[in-house]
Amino acid sequence: MLCAVASSVAMTAALLGAPVAAHAEVAAADPIDASMRTCLARADMSSTVGQVQCMDTARLAWQASMDQSFQQMQSQLPDASRKKWDESQKRWKAWREADGKLLAAVLATTHGTSYQLSGADMQLQPVRDRALALRAVAAQAGKPDPKTRPRACSFDAQCEHAAFDLNRYYRRLHAKLPAHSRPVLSRAERSWTAYRDATVPLMDARSQVDIVGARVAQLKRMGDTAGND
Repeated sequence: MLCAVASSVAMTAALLGAPVAAHAEVAAADPIDASMRTCLARADMSSTVGQVQCMDTARLAWQASMDQSFQQMQSQLPDASRKKWDESQKRWKAWREADGKLLAAVLATTHGTSYQLSGADMQLQPVRDRALALRAVAAQAGKPDPKTRPRACSFDAQCEHAAFDLNRYYRRLHAKLPAHSRPVLSRAERSWTAYRDATVPLMDARSQVDIVGARVAQLKRMGDTAGND
């Protein structure tokens, strides 16, 4: 049992860091992450239900952090920027709703409790990513903007490579899903594209690669998960 608990904690800790490498140095000592790791290591939370509860609690904490940062930045930005960020947040929420349905479709093709842990983490990570991104924007709100705006993805080698991987993992997941679930994937990807297009112009050049890279990681994990026993 102790080996199983340790393995579960290690897997979840690895999942925590994998999709968000761009922000790892920012969030390494974040209290929300620290609290989650403490929760995951508790003997009384060693069951699958307990581990999922730890991650769900962290996701709600990141949601609260995201909402706080959003309100903070909105109180400091000019009207034009505020409206653009309102649209970005609206698109983000629509994508999360669509992606939740996609994740449910993916998990419906699996068997075994370990995929419940993976599913909980795949719900957590996008909220964590968004909370960290908005926290950084809120910290800069009202200050001079020295950022280099992103160019078209085709002019950035990293972005172009990430876009290639995005298409590759999308096709892979599409092939692994049952036919009745493929429209769910299409809707989720359209929602993500709308979120990306509304958000990238508001942030720095690195954000374009971060946003696409996070989506690549998510689609890869869904593809790795779909159809497994």
